[in-house]
Amino acid sequence: MERLIGTVSRGVRAPIIRAGDDIASIVAESVLKAAESENIPFRDKDVVAVTEAVVARSQGNYANTSQIAKDIRAKFPSGEFAVIFPILSRNRFSVCLKGIASGAKKIYLMLSYPSDEVGNHLIDMDSLDAKGVNPWSDVLTEKQYREYFGIVRHPFTGVDYVEFYRDLISSCGCEVEVILANDCRSILEYTKNVLCCDIHTRARTKRLLKEAGAATVYCLDEIMTAPVDGSGYNDKFGLLGSNKATEDTVKLFPRNCEEVVADIAAKLRTATGKNIEVMIYGDGAFKDPVGKIWELADPVVSPAYTEGLEGKPNELKLKYLADNDFAGLSGEALKEAIKDRISHKDADLVGKMVSQGTTPRRLTDLIGSLCDLTSGSGDKGTPIVWIQGYFDNYTM
Repeated sequence: MERLIGTVSRGVRAPIIRAGDDIASIVAESVLKAAESENIPFRDKDVVAVTEAVVARSQGNYANTSQIAKDIRAKFPSGEFAVIFPILSRNRFSVCLKGIASGAKKIYLMLSYPSDEVGNHLIDMDSLDAKGVNPWSDVLTEKQYREYFGIVRHPFTGVDYVEFYRDLISSCGCEVEVILANDCRSILEYTKNVLCCDIHTRARTKRLLKEAGAATVYCLDEIMTAPVDGSGYNDKFGLLGSNKATEDTVKLFPRNCEEVVADIAAKLRTATGKNIEVMIYGDGAFKDPVGKIWELADPVVSPAYTEGLEGKPNELKLKYLADNDFAGLSGEALKEAIKDRISHKDADLVGKMVSQGTTPRRLTDLIGSLCDLTSGSGDKGTPIVWIQGYFDNYTM
């Protein structure tokens, strides 16, 4: 009988991971036990993925606010600088900001509006239209922002982020001035020293600032890139991808990830005899149509993966074939014609009409997003995801 099930994504339960745990052994053993308990056979090109959070936890990759503050003082010895374009998230940025403010004397906090880089809103576009405010050209002081919009709380969290971030900075004994703007160069009217906190646009932001005459410019991926007083660190991403662990500690993005995925892959191959792909995943890359939040607050969806996950899908659009090339066929004849076309498709379908509407994204971004949605971020207890059939097509 032909297979009637395509892609299957399973969340796999695992023990609670602590610092010092052998994450590769735990991942491999958890998947092997799950397969045995559910009587599921392994196949070549299965994908086993583990969330970055438990990898970083196993590495003990943490930093506290005092350690962050010490690195900030080394980068900005005058103590006066701007913090621009931070994400509006207590989980992602509040502890980082506490550490940054603890290493500063005065901060010019510049927020993008109406939303941050990944879609967390301060205000909605309709409110801007009603007040005649142009977010691409208008620079607002906190006083002007309040006069236009008053107190605006995030619809999901109930937090007024302007107030929350200002008060957090002040609570660290640091003076603060809030500005709202979307052109990074606007901050140079206040200070020539800047910490860029945007994620995916950080390289451009830094370039524009330097070209416009900024004196000192760092990005979050340049903070905590080496140990400070015994802290964790991430030599590639710094504070990017970090999450709140405690009120004074962040869990950093994991490091040495290539070694982790290679170790997991080797253990699974030894145990199963199958070629199983492995990846570490963080936030998926998808947009919430209600909250307008683009999920990807990590610098990448996947910091490491095995070689077989490199590239993009190369797929035919079945409904295009059915409605166009094989419009006169039906039933078994249609099925066999489509199977034959798939079997003989070009190795590169980019730009071909027959692939129009397929998803031209990287495999790791697509699979990582599937993993993030499968595991969730709450109490499911499934930091490992086992995917089967992802690379199958209609002929398999």
